Amino acid sequence: MDQNVRTIGWNVVTMDRDLSWSLHILSLVPVSAFWMDNLIDVIQHFYYPILAIVGVPGTVMTIFILLYRNCGLSKCITRYLLAMAIADLSVIILDLILRHIPIVYSVYSLMSLPVCNIHAVLIYAATDCSVWFTVTFTFDRFVAICYPHLKSRYCKERTVAVFLGAVTAISCFKNIFWYFMFWGYYRRDNAPWFCLVTSAGQWFAIYGVIEFLHNILNPCVPFVLIFLLNIFTVRHILVTSRARRRLWARSSTETPRDQEMERRRKSMIMLFLLSANFILFWSLIMFYSVWWRMYALGHQSLYLHNFVQELGFMLQLLSCCTNTAIYAVAQTRFREQLKNVLSYPLTQIYLLIKYIY
Repeated sequence: MDQNVRTIGWNVVTMDRDLSWSLHILSLVPVSAFWMDNLIDVIQHFYYPILAIVGVPGTVMTIFILLYRNCGLSKCITRYLLAMAIADLSVIILDLILRHIPIVYSVYSLMSLPVCNIHAVLIYAATDCSVWFTVTFTFDRFVAICYPHLKSRYCKERTVAVFLGAVTAISCFKNIFWYFMFWGYYRRDNAPWFCLVTSAGQWFAIYGVIEFLHNILNPCVPFVLIFLLNIFTVRHILVTSRARRRLWARSSTETPRDQEMERRRKSMIMLFLLSANFILFWSLIMFYSVWWRMYALGHQSLYLHNFVQELGFMLQLLSCCTNTAIYAVAQTRFREQLKNVLSYPLTQIYLLIKYIY
């Protein structure tokens, strides 16, 4: 069965992503790639709004707690986590709410504004910051754990501010070229490059090189760096933990728990959860990006259908909404502060009712 397509402005052909149409297709067409495309479309109609409803308040609460509550974390770690939360919130707003949801729900009035090239610069800069903040945090923990003699010089607030500022500046500068590669008009289609491309962007080789480097720098290089840094960190922890347990068993006859190892264990749980969150949820979109570039260059032995890309988008956006849960699982103090923040409005309402009656 042919896909239901229509032309809407600017001579752009796009899928009719109406929910009733997708449900109708699912009831008529046997299971196939086309059937999967429509199934993903149905899921996205519910998945993206729920993700926004949960992700925005959760990330805002995370920022508030890290800013104004004592979570028992060092100032350096707090700054990294705060920067990651702010970058994630930017991605949720710019990418999820202002890009994916309007496309899924065909909100073309919003997408008629000629600001797509500016929108693209902001999305890719925020995404780069979100990813590379995770890399810098992983590297900071790697240095603090594996090279404690460098910790006093490297793991300082001023150094953290310099690293975060440098990553932000480089991310913004790196993505300025999208402004010149794209027109201000939207394609109204859920593709990686969701803006109309200029003639120079289509035909000039330099833009092809820039696009290729963009995919390499995010997420391929961060993926490899996070994976390797965690391997080296785990190896160091296993070696030092065995030695420390032997020394502790010989020297301690009264206190059964090593407080330093307990503190290190909690810190590593949070680090590994954040790293696993990135690796797990970004792996599909990374694989699709590499495959698409190889496919465009002529290596066409494997074909991936469009629903693989859509799943990649969904998982990538999910990774920006899970940090609150990760902090709650890994940090007892953060979990307590989160409970206090959530219960505060209910407590005030109870006190007000009690006062009135």
